[in-house]
Amino acid sequence: MSLRVVTIRASALADFLDCPARAEAKHLLGKKCPQSPGALLGTALHRSTAAFDSSRLNGAQGLTVRDSAGAAVDAIHKPTEDVVYADEDSSRGFSKPQEVEDVALALHARYCLEIAPTQHYAAVEVKCERLEITDIGLALTGTTDRVRQVASGHGISDLKSGQTAVKADGTVETKGHRYQIGVYELLAEKASGLPITQGGEVIGLQAGKTAKGQRVARSAPIHGARDVLLGEPDSPGILEIIAHQIHAGIFPGNPRSILCHEKYCPIYNTCKFRK
Repeated sequence: MSLRVVTIRASALADFLDCPARAEAKHLLGKKCPQSPGALLGTALHRSTAAFDSSRLNGAQGLTVRDSAGAAVDAIHKPTEDVVYADEDSSRGFSKPQEVEDVALALHARYCLEIAPTQHYAAVEVKCERLEITDIGLALTGTTDRVRQVASGHGISDLKSGQTAVKADGTVETKGHRYQIGVYELLAEKASGLPITQGGEVIGLQAGKTAKGQRVARSAPIHGARDVLLGEPDSPGILEIIAHQIHAGIFPGNPRSILCHEKYCPIYNTCKFRK
């Protein structure tokens, strides 16, 4: 008997690996938490940088840095989900939309002036409606940030923002991103029809509140990212492991996760694994 096919977003894989109980609640049962300001910042930067880059495809003159920044401002001040800000006297996190906007505009400008000129994008925001893997009963959906053209083919670029995105020495944190690059390579190839043969990269946007802490950089190419997804005959890959979890209904909690908090987990207050 064939497996029923369960559809999940590519961005959900991290949750299934970190805390299956949280992943089940969010991605299979549809439970939600209010959006964090950090997540809102990421959304804003994705929209504004995509507006800038997409306007320049195929040699077009494109939008200015300032005009494309409007997409970030709109995302911050007109969110589609509730956003929970930190207390005014908190030294951590953003306490109001204006603080998010200030950082978003600074990072947007740095991306447009320092990263975009080094890239030759073939596609921006490549949406894959469905990539079905029938033998494990899993279908993936998601959007690849960029497909870039290099001399010998195409590779993907994945934008990551956050307080640990770029180290003080200017290198991009890629730990834990390898399988994510792999899955977005699969989605980009399916959606664009372009063979993705070159190593993927992470574009880091360091979300510091001061100019010194606002850094942007590209990682070194990440090769063979799909290997860990697909696995070997005697060693299952990440997709097979997650598919087995889902079909077997095995969703243990991870109270040691850094995301084990009511801000990030919709079942935090009822989770039996925290007892």
